[in-house]
Parts: sequence; structure tokens; C-alpha cells
Amino acid sequence: MSFLSLALAYAGFTALCLAMERHHEQVFQARRVPPRRRRALRIAGWLLLAASPVPCILAEGWGYGTVLWCGVLTAAVLPLALLLPYAPRAAALLGPVMLPLAALLAVLRA
Repeated sequence: MSFLSLALAYAGFTALCLAMERHHEQVFQARRVPPRRRRALRIAGWLLLAASPVPCILAEGWGYGTVLWCGVLTAAVLPLALLLPYAPRAAALLGPVMLPLAALLAVLRA
């Protein structure tokens, strides 16, 4: 279940990064972020981050699940921080790819 949480957190952080002009330019070669896209990316990022503790808490309970979630947040932001300066398109592509894979793994484990 923590892989699902990791995928949700990574996708959320990626969406929040792409809502910023600097990172949006790195990935899409367009300095201006259209207002609708910026708003959609911000909303999606925060919703994904808000959903990311749920698998940890369901798997481990409130006590250990929240601690696990803090570790998952750290583990999710590390590859993004390392990939974004050197391979921004790969960093952006990894988010949407991880979500279906994590959902599939969650279904197969259940």
C-alpha cells in the first residue's frame, strides 16, 4: 500500500512543480503557464497530496501510518528533486506512469 501512497505523492509534487513557470518551461519549453492549466495543476497536486496518506493509514493505522506517510513524502520528493534539473521530461512523465501501476499493484495485492 505504501507504493500507492508514494505514487500519489510523487504525482502531486510533480503537478505542483509543473504549475510553476520555471519548471513548466523546463518541461514544455513555454515560459507562460496558461491560467487554467496552472489552476488545474495546483488543484490536482493538492488533491493527490491529500489522498496520499490514505493508503498508509489504512494499512498501518493512525499511529504508524502517519509516520510512514512522512517517510513516503520524503521518498517521493527525492527522485523529483534529482530528476527535474537534469531530465525534466522524464520527471514529468514518471508521475502519470506511476499512478496506474500503483493502482494495479494495489488491486493485485488485495
